Amino acid sequence: MAKVQTITEGPIYPTILRLAWPVVASMMLGTLLSLTDYFWVKYLGTSEQDAITTSMVVSWTLFSTLAIVTTGLTAMVSRAVGAKDLNRAKFVSYQGIQMAIGIGIMLGLLGYFLTPPILRFLKTSEQVFALALPYLRIIFLSMVFHMIADSLGAIFRADGDTKSPTIAMVVSTLLNIGLDPIFIFGWGPIPAMGVTGAALASMISIATAPVILIILLIKGKLEFSLGGWHRVRPDLALMGKLARIGVPIYLQNITFTMVYWFLIQIVHDFGIAAGAAMGVGNRLESISYFVAFGFSTAAATLVGQNLGAGNTERASRCAWGTILLICIETFIVTILFVTFPRQIASVFTHDSETLAIAADYLLILGLSQMFMGVEIVLEGAFTGAGDTVPPMAVAVPGSLLRLPIAWYLVYEMDLGINGVWWSLTITSFLKAGLMLLWFKRGNWKKKAL
Repeated sequence: MAKVQTITEGPIYPTILRLAWPVVASMMLGTLLSLTDYFWVKYLGTSEQDAITTSMVVSWTLFSTLAIVTTGLTAMVSRAVGAKDLNRAKFVSYQGIQMAIGIGIMLGLLGYFLTPPILRFLKTSEQVFALALPYLRIIFLSMVFHMIADSLGAIFRADGDTKSPTIAMVVSTLLNIGLDPIFIFGWGPIPAMGVTGAALASMISIATAPVILIILLIKGKLEFSLGGWHRVRPDLALMGKLARIGVPIYLQNITFTMVYWFLIQIVHDFGIAAGAAMGVGNRLESISYFVAFGFSTAAATLVGQNLGAGNTERASRCAWGTILLICIETFIVTILFVTFPRQIASVFTHDSETLAIAADYLLILGLSQMFMGVEIVLEGAFTGAGDTVPPMAVAVPGSLLRLPIAWYLVYEMDLGINGVWWSLTITSFLKAGLMLLWFKRGNWKKKAL
């Protein structure tokens, strides 16, 4: 098969870039989708921005559940495609799609009713609570669309097609850019809905992504057909295997996000401007994060298919080559964040207090961008091998360390809000270093699926 040949044979760096750039483009568009909400809401006020920032922490928690399905799909489908066992790839895909729909519906309904106590836990003010409640409930209800889109995207990427998911994200993002100002400020018969309008625009936009991917499936963009998936009986044993591969990454991601539930409480001790600044900083840092995720996806596909084809040493060379490329990209981001933090942050806030805090965020977090990139790419390499315990074993304690470090720096060392930002940078150094050592041991090469 042509796709397998270009992934398991030939020059490595062109193959990495060919797989990575559509995912990078897709993730950058996803960042743009998020930034679009934040950009328009800045004209409503600081409380509105803080409402989206607070909801962002909960959204991260939701999105971490995607790994339960997508991680296993990436590992098992890429292995099957690399071994040229397309019937196996098809059946695994069937089970993953069914899991995604079930989990998405369950999370959406559960989250809708739990939104009020969640916002109380995050210490939102009454003003922010009123704004965040409808916004976050809509985000919960849109989760099923995210689950379907991401599971289909994982299948395409595991097959070596990283362009089709990007097409879906392009359409979704462009739609959101067009709908956001209409739903937020009102236009014609559509009333101004403020923060709630931003959530509705996002929900409508993300719902288009699975529709586009299904159309591309019908057009035969995959090497195997997924027609009739809804008539296939659930295989609980296979679903359990998918979950066993995905749960370690889920635990890693959920720990990362839950730590932010507590960090944002510290941030809110410094006022609404601090919360808004965290939102500005997170969204700008996400540019580097999602580029790293694109290369991580490339590493997962390359490692998975090459291991499936029995090319162990090529799988290793692909992983290290991807690490080199992400180091180059994140070094450029570091230079920009450290050199122009205030100018960059000023694009997303007019408030002087928020701007000052956000500039410090970019300056401090800028120092850790290369380490963050290495960690994310290595997670992808481990995922492609189906060996997801090592990244979990490093990331979970590494993320938990952020809380005592932040508390000590903020309240004992009197660094103020900057102590939170330093806790993120310090732990990024630690996690990347430990994961590099573990990956170099090479036990992932022997992982059987």
